[in-house]
Amino acid sequence: MADHLTARDAVARVTSAFTELPVPEGMSAPDGPIAWQGYDEQRARAAKRTGEQESVVCGTGLVGATEAVLISFEFGFLGGSLGERTGDGLEAAQIHARERRLPVVSLIATGGSRMQEGMRALAQLQRVARQSALTRAAGLAQVAVVRDPTTGGGWATPGAGADVILALPGAQIGFAGSRVRPTEADPHAYTAEAQWAAGHVDAVVRQEELPVTLERWLRLLTDGSSTPMTGGSSTPLPAASDAAGRPPAAGQAAESSHFLQPAPPPRALGRAGLPATGWDAVLQARSPGRPRAAAYLDAYFESRESINGDRCGGVDPGMLCGFGLREGRTIAYAAQCGTPTLPAGYRTAARLIRLADRLSVPVLTLIDTPGAANDADAERAGAGASIADLFGAVATARVPVTSLLIGEGGSGGALALAAPRNTWVTPDSYFSVIAPELAAAILKRGPDATRATADQLRLRPQDLVELGIARGIVPREAPAG
Repeated sequence: MADHLTARDAVARVTSAFTELPVPEGMSAPDGPIAWQGYDEQRARAAKRTGEQESVVCGTGLVGATEAVLISFEFGFLGGSLGERTGDGLEAAQIHARERRLPVVSLIATGGSRMQEGMRALAQLQRVARQSALTRAAGLAQVAVVRDPTTGGGWATPGAGADVILALPGAQIGFAGSRVRPTEADPHAYTAEAQWAAGHVDAVVRQEELPVTLERWLRLLTDGSSTPMTGGSSTPLPAASDAAGRPPAAGQAAESSHFLQPAPPPRALGRAGLPATGWDAVLQARSPGRPRAAAYLDAYFESRESINGDRCGGVDPGMLCGFGLREGRTIAYAAQCGTPTLPAGYRTAARLIRLADRLSVPVLTLIDTPGAANDADAERAGAGASIADLFGAVATARVPVTSLLIGEGGSGGALALAAPRNTWVTPDSYFSVIAPELAAAILKRGPDATRATADQLRLRPQDLVELGIARGIVPREAPAG
């Protein structure tokens, strides 16, 4: 599905007050770096046809209220291919973004590297990748809008290398272009929709919705601050309780204000009392009637946008990740939905936390899983490595990470998402080294011993506070007044 937009038309659809950056100087060698016969004539015809001197147009403009550097590919100029002058333009745009501390938006439509420049063209991918890495290291966001077609190195560098990837419906996307794929290849695998299903694209967005979607994303990704939320606008928790259900002492309350603190609006999610026994805690956490992650996220955020997939070909619908607005401030979130978490889910959460860390955005995690998926497919997909990677992402994050246990906390598969020394629990949750049923089986106890084993494990919310695992118990309903 070709969108047939020129580079400037694509820019005009998403931005106002566009100011073009200077065009880098042209090549001096006749017919380019490898003296491809007729290359100068091809370039001249492309320039006459499109009105452009190269396959990219770069400049700055406003997307909503956010100023950004925009890079737009002109497919009519030699198929939007990347050559040395394209590399000049992309490098200049990224440098300008770093100098001005601006996010980068790439509107991509390209067939890949330019054959008429040989390996000198292919080497531009290294150059572009380096510039993107420097911008990433500077803590600046990069968003790609993948148009039709986007193949070859243009997909593998400014496209797939972006922090957030949006694609137009039906766009042809893939490292292999249509003329170089195996003849038996399924053409659907090279579409925006297939790339989304495989976790390589964050959203498929219709052209008419693109300006508003881009505006929301840029607001979320450019609002970062390394200062933890404190006082007034911090939106604190309803007063957290200790193990006995008492509110914290003054010193404890003051200490907790130095962290991002998750809280639903008052009375949004109903009441839940503390469990009397370990087995009561398990039953409350497993109740089909208690609120799940989506309900907490909807109650907490005024608006939110999701990222999709682990960029390794996997998607876990049981792990919700993205960025949301709470009282005008951006907060990243990674939330389990009560299902066994797949390796793709852990990798997506790690991707989210590292992105938030680079952009100085605090992170909220919601824990709710009976444990990591443990079937053969999960092992083949790297369950252990993906959990280890998430542990590492949480442990090394420089921004505040706050965790709320909202249901089941099943062993290491749940602990990987928990912030050390900053995990809170709801009354209808439990955290255990192992499920009571499995603990009883390992200890060679009969099924009738499961309830007593649950008590021995000390997995209730109040037990977790006494053991120092949780900082406090957060009621689902805020106190009146």
